[in-house]
Amino acid sequence: MNTVIATGKTVEDAIARALRQLGASREQVTFRVLEEPSKGFFGLIGVREAKVEVTIVEHEQPKQKQPVGIPVVKAEVQETKQEEKQPAAAMQSDAAEAVSSDFTKKDAFEEGRKFLEEILQTMELDARVEEVTKDGTRVLTIAGEGMGLIIGRHGQTLDSLQYLVNIVANRYSDKRIHIVVDAENYRAKRRESLQQMAERLARQVSQSRRSVRLEPMSATERKIIHSYLQGRGGIETHSEGTEPNRYVVIGYKRK
Repeated sequence: MNTVIATGKTVEDAIARALRQLGASREQVTFRVLEEPSKGFFGLIGVREAKVEVTIVEHEQPKQKQPVGIPVVKAEVQETKQEEKQPAAAMQSDAAEAVSSDFTKKDAFEEGRKFLEEILQTMELDARVEEVTKDGTRVLTIAGEGMGLIIGRHGQTLDSLQYLVNIVANRYSDKRIHIVVDAENYRAKRRESLQQMAERLARQVSQSRRSVRLEPMSATERKIIHSYLQGRGGIETHSEGTEPNRYVVIGYKRK
C-alpha cells in the first residue's frame, strides 16, 4: 500500500494518521489536501474534517550484491516497524483520555445553557435564559422579547433548540441526560391544549364510532395523547405514518 486517504480535525492530524497507516516518516511521502476542515455551526453542526491523500515516494536504491550463502533477514525490519507504531498508539490513547477528562470536568447542564445563550445572541433577541425546577426536573426557560419566533409553529422551533442543547450537553456527560427547554410556559400550555383536544375527539369517536386522524405531531406530543386516553373505555389509539409526518389515530374499541 503506497497511497492512503486519511481524515483528521486538521490537515496535520490527517497527515499523521496517514503516516501511521503507511508506517512511513514525513520525509518519505508527498501529500495532497483533498478537503480543508470546517468548524460548522457553533463548532457542532456541519463539522467537516480535513482529508488528505498521502503517497510514499519511491526512491531507486543502488543494487548491492549479497554475499553468497548469507540470507537476508526481513523479520527484524517488520519488528522495528511494529515498535515504531506502538508509541504513536500510546500517544493516541493518552490524548483520548485527556480529552475525555477535560469534558467530564465541565458541568453538562451549564454547557447546554451557554450554548442556548449563544444561539439567542446570534439571533439578536433581547432574551435571557433562566433555570427553574419543574416536577424535579431542571428546565432552561427563555424569557424576553420575540418568544413567538423562539417557539415557532406548534413549538417546532423550541423543539429544535431543545434537540441541539441536548446534543451539546451530552458531549460533556459520561451518562445520558435530558434537558427541557421552555419559553413562556409553552410546554404546560401545549400539554393542556392537547389533552383538551383528545378529550373532545374521544367523545366524538364514541358517539360516531368512526376513527379520527389527528394532524402530524412530534413523538412527545403523540405520547401525551396516548397517555391521556389510555384506559379510556371504548377508545383505542395508535400512531401511523413515518417521521416527520407521523400522526395519532383515535379509534372506537368494540367490545
